[in-house]
Amino acid sequence: MLHQVNHLSFLTGFLQASSSFEVKDSSGKVCIIADLTVDFSVEYKSRGQKEFAHFFLPQNATVEPQSSCGSGNTSHPILVLGFGAGHSLSLNFSELADKYQVEELVFHYNLSDATLFHNSTAGKRVSHKTIIQAYVGTKYRCISSKHVNMKNVNITFSNVTLEAYLTNGTFSMNKTECAEDMVSTTAVAPTTPKQTTSQVPTTSPAPTASPPNPAVGKYNVTGPNGTCVLAYMGLQLNITYPKKDGKMALDLLNFIPHNTTFSGRCDNTSAFLNLTFEKTRVIFHFALNASTEKFFLQGLNVSTTLPSEAKVPKFEASNNSMSDLRATVGNSYKCSAEENLQVTNDALVNVFNVQIQVFKIDGDKFGAVEECQLDENNMLIPIIVGAALAGLVLIVLIAYLIGRKRSHAGYQTI
Repeated sequence: MLHQVNHLSFLTGFLQASSSFEVKDSSGKVCIIADLTVDFSVEYKSRGQKEFAHFFLPQNATVEPQSSCGSGNTSHPILVLGFGAGHSLSLNFSELADKYQVEELVFHYNLSDATLFHNSTAGKRVSHKTIIQAYVGTKYRCISSKHVNMKNVNITFSNVTLEAYLTNGTFSMNKTECAEDMVSTTAVAPTTPKQTTSQVPTTSPAPTASPPNPAVGKYNVTGPNGTCVLAYMGLQLNITYPKKDGKMALDLLNFIPHNTTFSGRCDNTSAFLNLTFEKTRVIFHFALNASTEKFFLQGLNVSTTLPSEAKVPKFEASNNSMSDLRATVGNSYKCSAEENLQVTNDALVNVFNVQIQVFKIDGDKFGAVEECQLDENNMLIPIIVGAALAGLVLIVLIAYLIGRKRSHAGYQTI
């Protein structure tokens, strides 16, 4: 049995629909509740030209019959939301020890839907490992926007409250807050150059100032044919880790450019940028897609030493199946917005005000800029607001002129 209710919440300054979905088993017991707002941005080709479609999960999205509470070890709970002409968003859950998580996020979109995608055909499927994770018996809560970047698709979640493996059919009183909310509501006092903070994600401290964004550093790599990597960016490492007392904590590290050393290597199809700050190292692995003549971030490797309270002080993580920071060879990729690059469920590399170019670089200067989708979306919002205000002013002016004309018509010449 499936049930859905709707209500409203604010997103990016506009009144945007947020929907609450439930999945029940055959006996009518609720096993999944998800209350969330989802924003989609899809890149596609229309008559050979690159186009973008931007839309939200609509109010009339439905819980599809494929949704399930799972069955022991044979299948896991899944929430499938269907909308529009053949589009669906699936949240596949799994459970391990004392935690549950959205193990995989799958988005099916139908490019033949002319209302969203003009002059395009066929359909696509993209998937991504997510970082939505909570303790069993708690609800996952994340007010902040969380970006999931897939191939040609950006999905942004906000105002999320969800819980799987429910025991009493309603949200638990206890909650697991996302790291983004903890960062935005927890004091970060950079008493040392490392600029770290360690907090427990299961508590709710009083709101205080947000931590500062990292300073932008300038890094480059030289290969046999000259500069092969040119990068400007602010770099931040975000790691969630277990403490010795069993609680979870957050370690947030801003790289300080003048204390960061850089090196790397490159050939015709791959390039590596190694950044080392104190006891922390991040390695960017860029690759070339020869068929499309585009470079992209294929992998990230992270190693650091956690605070002494950590259960395991040495932390290492890697992801070699990424597809981020993509641009045409000879051009540069640029993004003013914060981008969250997922390494694992517990590790994020956040980049700020990034501009990067790989392989073909002329005279150590950036080529033509290709803006990220996040920046294009942010540009769209003030345009929409401006257009709405202009329309409102026009309506008021027309109403005033009509009213004035009618009032003059009431007088007759003597």
